Amino acid sequence: MKKIAIFLLLLVTFGFDTQKEEAYSAGEFLKFKVHYGIIIAGYATIEVKEATLNDQSVYHVIGKGYSTGMTKFFFKVEDLYESYIDKDSRNPYRFVRKIDEGGYTKNQEGFFDQRSNKITIKDYKHKTEKTFGFSKNTQDILSSFYYLRNYPNINKIKPGESVTIDMFFDDETTKFKLKFIGREDITTKFGVVSAMIFRPLVQSGRIFKEKESLTIWISDDYNKIPVRIKANLLVGSLKADLEDYRGLQHPFKLKLK
Repeated sequence: MKKIAIFLLLLVTFGFDTQKEEAYSAGEFLKFKVHYGIIIAGYATIEVKEATLNDQSVYHVIGKGYSTGMTKFFFKVEDLYESYIDKDSRNPYRFVRKIDEGGYTKNQEGFFDQRSNKITIKDYKHKTEKTFGFSKNTQDILSSFYYLRNYPNINKIKPGESVTIDMFFDDETTKFKLKFIGREDITTKFGVVSAMIFRPLVQSGRIFKEKESLTIWISDDYNKIPVRIKANLLVGSLKADLEDYRGLQHPFKLKLK
């Protein structure tokens, strides 16, 4: 229950496609319901808007996570993530990370200089400014989702194989690795969805029971959106399901209604 924000990080990090046409466009909106056991712990949303940054047309992605009902009285969560993404390269120019998780807060902004491969992090809470180097195609939390949705040759991946990208998070670039498990038809509120199953390798011992405690189901259509996530935590388990959507670039493929 105290890590609803985990799902904002995860829900915005998965999605793949191989078609030449973009898997998303401005106007897309996704909403997820997060359960801790049988309790509705909160919601996470992510949407794409048009914006102009430094006289350049970009995608402005906004992700939010928040607790609801009785949960917010025990552990209040109000998270905001933003990313400004180049429409052609799909690499980020700027991100915002403003979170409040049970009193644990962060208020940061990052500025990517894609020409020099340097990122400047402004920490407004601690009143600091730091600069780091990064490798080509390094993503932030939100841009990772959209970068991966157009990842090449993902439909050729075999069970047991992995996809790895560079992600800048908490003042360092890390290797974010996703292992492909296989395919499965799952029942959702919208109908039966054909899904690709991935397991990201996460750090065990702090929040999760083990490195493969997370399972993510991605729609196996042209949109490649997360439809379900399950996590085994040190205490209890979390589950997130797609609750609402609009503005998809392609029809949401359902087998049954």
